[in-house]
Amino acid sequence: MSSESTRPLAVITGGSRGLGFEVAKALTLQGFDIALIAKDAQRLESAANLLREADRSHNGVTTSHISTFACDLEQPHLVRELIDSLTQSLPTPTTLVLAHGVMSAKMSKTLKTDDAEWRRVMAINLDSVFQLVNGIAPAMADARNGRVIIFSACLGRMSGPGNAGGLAPYRISKAGVNALVRNLAHETGLGARGFLVDAICPNHSRTDMGGPDAPRSAEEGAATAIWLATREFNPGDTTGVLWEDQQVVPW
Repeated sequence: MSSESTRPLAVITGGSRGLGFEVAKALTLQGFDIALIAKDAQRLESAANLLREADRSHNGVTTSHISTFACDLEQPHLVRELIDSLTQSLPTPTTLVLAHGVMSAKMSKTLKTDDAEWRRVMAINLDSVFQLVNGIAPAMADARNGRVIIFSACLGRMSGPGNAGGLAPYRISKAGVNALVRNLAHETGLGARGFLVDAICPNHSRTDMGGPDAPRSAEEGAATAIWLATREFNPGDTTGVLWEDQQVVPW
């Protein structure tokens, strides 16, 4: 990574809209520099300008540095190029928030999903998550000052309501995210070394994926991720779990 900054840096995927944008906005107002990642370059720059305006309105001047990185996270080679660009141009992040994702086709049951749909969902929801964590988080772990927060879904749980089947690629991709979070958290000491890893279930929120009739606003859906990014963490506190409304829920 490049030379250190005096301000914390949050790298946020899915940052041009919805849950990722709400996390970015909240962290901007709390003094973070922001690296926004999304597929659409024009929408990404519009989101960055909105963050700058919010910062200026809140502080009187623009205090946060907002950088943008357009990338199609479905393409593994482009994800690796993105990681190289991030690590060469920015200091080591303190926070990595992975808020991107896609829903699988409505009728994508296990026996009716074709290879193309399976690969599309897995590439975005799971493979790119692994690549980004694998490429960005080592420097955070080495610095003993890092928080990785990944948007999962209650549909990826192996227990609780709503896990009775359907939407197979989506559910299975999110179950994979949950397993990745749990595995990485144990590999890195469950917070004892200053490196925290957590998954969150935002619940059904009003985003492009969730639709206009969802019961929660995007801001409400992002609230637990914002809390995880900014909470005070003390020895013995919990990390390496799935959170919902700031409470731990079973995998």
